[in-house]
Amino acid sequence: MARQARQKSKSGIYHIILRGINRQVIFEDDEDKSRFLECVQYYSNICACKVYGYCLMDNHVHLLIKETEEEIASIMKRIGVRYVAWYNRKYDRCGHLFQDRFKSEVIEDDAYLLVVLRYIHQNPLKAGLIQSLSDFKFSSYDEYINTSQIVDSNFILGMFSIDSDQARKGFAHFMRETSANDDCLKYREQITPKDEEVRMLIKKYANVSTPRELQAMEKSKRDAMLREIKKIQGITTRQIARLTGISQSVITRA
Repeated sequence: MARQARQKSKSGIYHIILRGINRQVIFEDDEDKSRFLECVQYYSNICACKVYGYCLMDNHVHLLIKETEEEIASIMKRIGVRYVAWYNRKYDRCGHLFQDRFKSEVIEDDAYLLVVLRYIHQNPLKAGLIQSLSDFKFSSYDEYINTSQIVDSNFILGMFSIDSDQARKGFAHFMRETSANDDCLKYREQITPKDEEVRMLIKKYANVSTPRELQAMEKSKRDAMLREIKKIQGITTRQIARLTGISQSVITRA
């Protein structure tokens, strides 16, 4: 079946979701997230696009971008290629990191633009990772409240007030509001379990004292265990490989 053409935005603004292949983790630490943002900032200048929002979770990214001179597909390819090349060097790996095709939705009016930005900023809050939007280090919320580095904050803040202080107060109030209708792109985030949680689950599923005991199992029994482990919500092949010592290719084929 032919791939459906990506919808073109008349405004040039898109809500982008970029996630790891097989839902795997794409950011192992803060350095990885900082490097990804450097890539976004670099190409926002090169491609003359405007970034209105972002939020970096462990296994996926939300971006709010307006294309100008270069199309969104080209922008995202540039960002992805640059980050993955750096990531593969750091972790001595090769191959794909991101899902082949990023998800996108068009933003055609200011009201929905604000709704999407709120949805993006509230991701870590709804995931239970933080108590307040200002607590999350890798979203664009703080750039609107304090100093902008990557985002073009003036456009959004100008929707609230021409006075900068009042604009930030209005923005912060709107971002904290909750709405059952904020279900952008109909995408529910998969929260990757912590290693210790997964370690305990593997021990329980496989009836072993340590996850690395799976390496010594008979192949059919090992593969059966791996198939069950992969069903655990949010777990990644990379995480299983890290804890068991079994290669990702073996885990994928199981």
